Amino acid sequence: MTPLSNPAAGLTALAADQKSQDVTDWAARIGWVVGLLLVIALVYWLMREGWRWRGTLQGDLPELPEAPAEPGEPTLSLAGRYHGSTTAGQWLDRIVAHGLGTRSRVELTLTDAGVSVVRPGARDFFIPAGSILGARLDKGIAGKVLAEGGLLIITWRHGDREIDSGFRSDHAAEHRAWVEALAIKNTEHNQEGAR
Repeated sequence: MTPLSNPAAGLTALAADQKSQDVTDWAARIGWVVGLLLVIALVYWLMREGWRWRGTLQGDLPELPEAPAEPGEPTLSLAGRYHGSTTAGQWLDRIVAHGLGTRSRVELTLTDAGVSVVRPGARDFFIPAGSILGARLDKGIAGKVLAEGGLLIITWRHGDREIDSGFRSDHAAEHRAWVEALAIKNTEHNQEGAR
């Protein structure tokens, strides 16, 4: 191993090999950023148009029922989230007509007349007792998947369509009581219809 005879010459050679960084091409960089923003805007617009198109396809769905003036004494109540509605048995076929696709906070109230669905910031609706087909605990509905039994799904008839509406209580232990109460309500209604 030979020692460097002239350390200053080595530094000079090293400095000669280095060159300054290229100057940033701002026009190209701005062009890429604008192009990316345009692609993002196009994707957002296409998603919005798809949502509108789905609503148009579901235009045959009648107006949602409103709660009666005197619904009766509340049997159960629940505060939580509304996660959307789908065609019954098809958990990915979201229904968006009449605001049923809008997620929101929710307050459910079960009375003898049916289930009142109050949604701050979204359209309220009412599920008449005669329209309730059943309830179950499930793990998912269009756009929301949770642990097994994490969602309360109420199946009901509206017009000629059967609908699954998904709710999640702030206290998941309340779900089981709702399933049992709605099963009793459905049985009572079926017995009255048979008379």
